Amino acid sequence: MKLTFATVALAAIFLAGCSPKENAIMPAPTAMTAEAMGRYCGMNVMEHDGPKGQVIMQQTEEVIWFSSARDTVAFTMLPEEPRDIAAIYVSDMSKAPSWEKPGAENWVDARKAHYVIESSRVGGMGTAEAVPFSVEQDAIAFAAKNGGRVVGFKDIPENYILGSQVPPSDAQAPEAHGAGGHHHG
Repeated sequence: MKLTFATVALAAIFLAGCSPKENAIMPAPTAMTAEAMGRYCGMNVMEHDGPKGQVIMQQTEEVIWFSSARDTVAFTMLPEEPRDIAAIYVSDMSKAPSWEKPGAENWVDARKAHYVIESSRVGGMGTAEAVPFSVEQDAIAFAAKNGGRVVGFKDIPENYILGSQVPPSDAQAPEAHGAGGHHHG
């Protein structure tokens, strides 16, 4: 078979457009266990109420755990954290049994989730949370009940994630975050 210069050039352009990142298969999320310790708090992730997160690194496939979805998003924004991220997952609150027990195996790709920010619900460390949902309608219903607004991953304001956001004062009432919630601030 004789290849013309045009055919070879076209094939080279096509192959150059396919980066390894685009062809890589995203690793599946890992089920949360009692051994999952939060990156920033150093505590057992399962001991905290609200949505959790995990980041899987490309080279090592190491799973880094977070006690809140907000901390998970913060990891992606902080310049000192590694950039070789293979996958980012957060608890899918559309499938969560409850706020107190968001589930060990119901994860959603963090980049595809719908987040409720500025609500009255507090996250795992007693701070404002970015509450993730796989179903936009569930996020809208949550915001209608708990306040806040729905945004996509790229639309979460950096100052909301990295700032010292304090939830509204009524969020401190036990019914707002479930009895026995942990607040390690």
